[in-house]
Parts: sequence; structure tokens; C-alpha cells
Amino acid sequence: MKDNEVYVFTGEKSPFPSGIFTTLENAEEWIKKYSLSGMLNKYPLDMGLYDWAIKENFFTVNKEYQKEADFIERFTSASLEHFHFKNGTMT
Repeated sequence: MKDNEVYVFTGEKSPFPSGIFTTLENAEEWIKKYSLSGMLNKYPLDMGLYDWAIKENFFTVNKEYQKEADFIERFTSASLEHFHFKNGTMT
């Protein structure tokens, strides 16, 4: 892990994360231990996804509403490194 990123697991039936890990290996071990299903995303630290996506050239603001709080607070990016799990196994 870099010092500026973490792995966040969200179960498939939960709107909120249930685990945050410093390494992919630690996350996978925990997910496997409990046979969990859901998604594991690698998130940057100390930076919102909106700013991260712009910085990494994954998103470009094209419309005025894309600068508004309503848009930014709901922003997510499929460009995040992510992994899907079903019953503890990466799919």
C-alpha cells in the first residue's frame, strides 16, 4: 500500500462500508474468513473522488452543474481500482 490509499469493502446489501484496510492482502483475508460478498475499492486518502478523478484525467467538468455540491457529493468513479467478491471469492 502507498501511504495515500486504502482499501474499502462494502457488502452487496449495505450502503455503507464494513471494513477499511491498508493492504489488499488484509482485505482479502477478512473477506474470505467470513465468506463475504460485495465490492472492494482502492480509495485515495486526503482527497475527494471528484478531485482525484479530475487530477488523474478520468473526469472533465463539461457542464456548470458538475461544479455544484449536489453533483460533487454524489460523485463516484468506475476508474477506481476495484474487486468484486462473491461468498469470499474474488470474481
